[in-house]
Amino acid sequence: GLLSVIQRLKGSPEQELRIVLLGLDNAGKTTLLKRLASEEVSTITPTQGFNIKSVHSHGLKLNVWDIGGQRSIRPYWKKYLGSTDLLIYVIDSADQKRFEETGQELAELTEEESLTGVPLLVFANKQDLVTAAPADEIAEGLSLHTYRDREWQIQACSALSGEGVQVEMGACRLCRGGRGPKGLHSHLSSLQDGMNWISSQIMNRKK
Repeated sequence: GLLSVIQRLKGSPEQELRIVLLGLDNAGKTTLLKRLASEEVSTITPTQGFNIKSVHSHGLKLNVWDIGGQRSIRPYWKKYLGSTDLLIYVIDSADQKRFEETGQELAELTEEESLTGVPLLVFANKQDLVTAAPADEIAEGLSLHTYRDREWQIQACSALSGEGVQVEMGACRLCRGGRGPKGLHSHLSSLQDGMNWISSQIMNRKK
């Protein structure tokens, strides 16, 4: 399986991916990160600087950087973007008054040289709220279909309940080795598909 492939190619039991987790304040980034790390999510405080967590899954070590989304912190986002394998951007699907603001921030991020071609995974969070906009509508509003220089995916989720939080699939499918001209706008069919894909990408990079 994947572990044996990585051991043969890298001489290590794990392949590490650097993931940067961004989004506006109150989008649910820290709750999402805690959910991914299988930690308690009942008590969350706003991130004033950044959090780092390593999530181990199926022979992968996902080093996730959760950076605060307050307006005063956003100018410093670009300092954390170097060597990024995957950008995760979290949106509060129920806060439609801030859609324009979050869209502008995302557009500026994707223009950063250090993120050129880096795959994008958008979590349309807070889908448990009745006022939440559907993921397809958010994707249209963000003009994700115009992103031709990278693969992308949007995932409807609720970080609070855990529904739709499938970082193993998203991260594996969209890792840096998978950069390409076409966008990816679909839910992954299975974790095994994602693992098979990352395995092939590791071998391609080693050729």
